[in-house]
Amino acid sequence: MAHDFNNLLMAVLGSLNLLKKRLPADERSERLVTNAIQAAERGTALTQRLLAFARRQELKPQAIDFLRLFENVEDLLAKAVGPRIEIHKRIPADLPPLLVDSNQLELALLNLFVNARDALESGGAVTVAAARAEEAPLPGLAGGNYIRISVSDDGEGMDEATVSRAAEPFFTTKGVGKGTGLGLSMVHGLAAQSGGSIQISSTRGKGTTVSLWLPVAEALAKAPPVAEPPMAEAPKPVSRSLAILVVDDDALVRTGTVAMLEDLGHLPREASSASQALEFLSGGQDCDLVITDHAMPGMTGAELARHLRSSFPGLPVILASGYAELSEDNALGRMLRMTKPFTQEQLQVAMDKALSGKVAAA
Repeated sequence: MAHDFNNLLMAVLGSLNLLKKRLPADERSERLVTNAIQAAERGTALTQRLLAFARRQELKPQAIDFLRLFENVEDLLAKAVGPRIEIHKRIPADLPPLLVDSNQLELALLNLFVNARDALESGGAVTVAAARAEEAPLPGLAGGNYIRISVSDDGEGMDEATVSRAAEPFFTTKGVGKGTGLGLSMVHGLAAQSGGSIQISSTRGKGTTVSLWLPVAEALAKAPPVAEPPMAEAPKPVSRSLAILVVDDDALVRTGTVAMLEDLGHLPREASSASQALEFLSGGQDCDLVITDHAMPGMTGAELARHLRSSFPGLPVILASGYAELSEDNALGRMLRMTKPFTQEQLQVAMDKALSGKVAAA
């Protein structure tokens, strides 16, 4: 669902942003288009939560100092829960680093705090605590060293039946329009994809505690600090018209990408499949760059990229995808990739990188 929805959002956002650039000087029209763009961007955020639940988001795990991470987002969390709710923290300074994607962990904390706020209609307290997990791992969790991060509230709590369904996607006890039912699902997916787990305990009238079990970054914790690498030279913007082949089995996405490229002054051509793309290139047509979807019937974009490496060496390729199936193939880590839905600005940046010789694959 999320993969297909990302393709639809790709067409919607691309078209709206191009339309906004062409609007006459009319404040009402601009406001309406801006409102539509913001709504589509909210749809993008929802798909990211779906991908998190399905464990298909692309994570970038690294060693994280949880105390520092929490202090960086504490103000944001305080604004999210409001002035009537106190935030207490019990996070030791000597806590070993976690192995997790920091951006996704921040989003998970925000979801948990918002849930706690909604359970505290008359105000109260939310407590975040972190410690080494001393007890045996949860069922289904591999042996090892874990940190348990808990977010607790003293709100109305949940009964046993509600707790058993709390992490289901789209399940919510909130009123219509007050929640998507994807917050805890996203947290559950992040924990599982990170090699950890989630535990929910609650009693009606006594509050709720959601605990995240996340692995300790043992190897990284013991390694000596590494000096920051020198900042790479920024890719030079492309200043000439390029012949670009756009490969995607979704006609809406193809049309939107072609429109963005034409607006940038380039000369795009279309192919609805990898085989059609190979036929086009084998015919001797000029091509400076290939932008291809990954999930296509017959030959995937990754397989097309490998074929082009041997048959057309030096031809840059950008892989675009609506979800993280690319991360399952380590060889693809050397390829330049874009996540759908992408903006015209993100497309321009990817093209600059692809054509500047800064990509390892090139």
